Parts: sequence; C-alpha cells; structure tokens
Amino acid sequence: MPVTQPLRLGDLQVPVPVVLAPMAGVTNVAFRQLCAEHGGGAGPRAADSGPAGLYVCEMITSRGIVEGDRTSLSMLTFADDESVRSVQLYGIDPVYIGKAVEILCADHGVAHVDLNFGCPVPKVTRKGGGAALPWKATLLGEILTAAVEAAEPYGVPVTMKTRKGIDDDHLTYLDAGHIAEDAGCAAIALHGRTAAQHYSGSADWSAIGELKAAVGIPVLGNGDIWEAADAIRMVEETGCDGVVVGRGCLGRPWLFRDLAESFRQAQGSVLEPVERTLPTLGEVSTIMRRHAVLLGDWLGEERGCVEFRKHVAWYLKGFRAGPSVRSRLGTVSSYAALDALLDELDPSEPYPVDQLGTPRGRQGSPRKVVLPDGWLGSRELAAPLSADAEDATSGG
Repeated sequence: MPVTQPLRLGDLQVPVPVVLAPMAGVTNVAFRQLCAEHGGGAGPRAADSGPAGLYVCEMITSRGIVEGDRTSLSMLTFADDESVRSVQLYGIDPVYIGKAVEILCADHGVAHVDLNFGCPVPKVTRKGGGAALPWKATLLGEILTAAVEAAEPYGVPVTMKTRKGIDDDHLTYLDAGHIAEDAGCAAIALHGRTAAQHYSGSADWSAIGELKAAVGIPVLGNGDIWEAADAIRMVEETGCDGVVVGRGCLGRPWLFRDLAESFRQAQGSVLEPVERTLPTLGEVSTIMRRHAVLLGDWLGEERGCVEFRKHVAWYLKGFRAGPSVRSRLGTVSSYAALDALLDELDPSEPYPVDQLGTPRGRQGSPRKVVLPDGWLGSRELAAPLSADAEDATSGG
C-alpha cells in the first residue's frame, strides 16, 4: 500500500498534498483564507513549514494581466498570512502567457502558477480554448514552455491541469503528461472526466493511475473527492502524489481539516482516513458568519454580504432550515441581518449524514463538445487562435 509524502513542486514543498481547485466566483481571498484556517495552512506556522495544502486563486486570463484589466488585477488579492501565493492562469497564446507569468512573479509575489486546460464550456471550446486546446500538441508545448521559461528566473514552479480529453475517442491526457514533463512543468493535475462529460457521471480514477505510471513528474488527481476518505482512496488506487478538491468543499471549508488530519496521519504509514467530527448547525452558522466577515474585510460589509448569498444553499444543504429563512438569508446585506437570521436556526441540529459522500455543485449531463471547424482533423494548429478564445470562465 502506498504512503503519502509531502508534495514537492520544484523548491516549493507542501506538507499536506491537497490543492484547492480554482473556482470562478468562489476561491477568492476570503474563501481561500477560510479553507486555510480549517486546513491549518494559515498563520506563522505555515510560513515556517510550508502551507498545509495549496489554496489557488480564481483563474485569471493572461491577456487580462498583460493588458492591465482592472477586474483581472483585482482578483490578485491575497491575505496577509497567505504564505504561498498560488494563481491559476488561462491563455491560448505563448507570448501572452510568458508575459503574464513574468508579471505575476515579478510584480505580485506569486510563488506557484498553474495553467488551466480543462474548461469544457462551449463559448471557450468553440474557439479552441480550454479542454479543446491539448488536442493541438505543439501549441500546448509552446504555451507550457513559455510559462516555465518565464517563471524560471524567479524559482517559481509551473503546473498544469487538464481533462482526459475532448471525448472518449479523442483522449489527450497521456500526451499532455509527456508534453508537460518535457516542458519542465513541476506537476500535472488530471480531472478524470472528458470535456464531453462536463461534470456528469463518475470520474475515471484509472486514468489518473495510468498517467502516474507514464510520467516522471508528480501527478495530482481530481474528480469526485467529496470526503477525506475519497482522497485517501484515490491515492491508494492510483498512486497519485496528491489531490485537487473542487466542488466537494462548497459550503464545507472544514473538509480541509479532515483532509489535513487524514494525510498527516498517513505520512510514513499506511493511509487511513481519520474519524470525522461533523459540525452541528450552530457550528456551521459560526463558519457562515466568519465567511461573510472575511468577504466584508475585502469588499466592505454590504458587498461582502451580497457576495456571501451564493454560499447559503451550499452551507445549509440537507439541514432542516425552512424555506423562509433560506430565502431571507439569500437577500442579506448587513451583518446584523445575517446574525438575526442565523439566530433563527437550531444550533443543536446535527449534520445531515445523508449528504456525506454525495455530489455538490453543478453536475449537468454529457453533451457534444463544440469545436472550431476541422479541429479534430489534425493535432497541429493551422492558424493562430482568435483572442476571444481566452475567456475567464472557470472549469476543469
């Protein structure tokens, strides 16, 4: 049985091999800080020993950074105790990617750059971007090489995230792994679904194991990690070097506590998930309040409360909180209003165990991937991609 080790990305060591997946509108500075507080990856201890997990900023486009787009640059906000600044970058032009990486490293103190090639959204793939791009093998290599070369003077590791491929007939993950290794990437993360699956069905963990066996760089597994036990099982079954957690932590930042405890216990011994302590509704309410305050620290109280509204349904999923209080929580614009509504909840209500191990967030259904005309005819790119293939839509 494999044992877990700290995740090493170049000179960056992550003692707990867990990565928070970038999610648009979710993994802003407030949510990252909240997850890190639960996972033990914040504060002076993290600065001394490395982060207990890697908490990645929302995906940002390379053009947005290079062209000084105000919205893009505003996303580069980090907490004072965020010991490792990690950013996911998206782009389709090697020149822009290289310039963006240099700006991130030189001007924003970024210590880890991840490149996203997993977005299955039609408005991205129909232009050749996102999960469609790895089909063009040479372009993928040029983008990764440009990023690695730009980051090298700063000692910043570059990683990439991808999917299995466009669909079952057009798989790219093994080629992408070799290309990433040849380009000098520090690791590759694989979501065990094709673009055609979107978020439906089950993730194919066997593909993660195949990729791990095929390349000499660390491989991170992604897909269907709803509990710490899932992460431990993924490492056992695939031999991957760490896990990437996305939808499983929506409304459950304490998942990083469970993950950290399980992986810490496992280091140097057989992997075993630790027994969880599930929060009561009162404890969840406290976490909700903390989340809203962190958003308010960043955006101001009113805007922070408005931003918090999207998280209410995730936090309360499975609890008996009635439709009236849920509806009113979805309209809060002040801490006082939030406190009054949270006081209406039953603090002693136990966590709904029927929600454990179940999917969270978007799922959808399989669909045909929208691609540029003739895209599948060759693994080489006939003409440069249009700039509008670079869209900040999250996913992967």
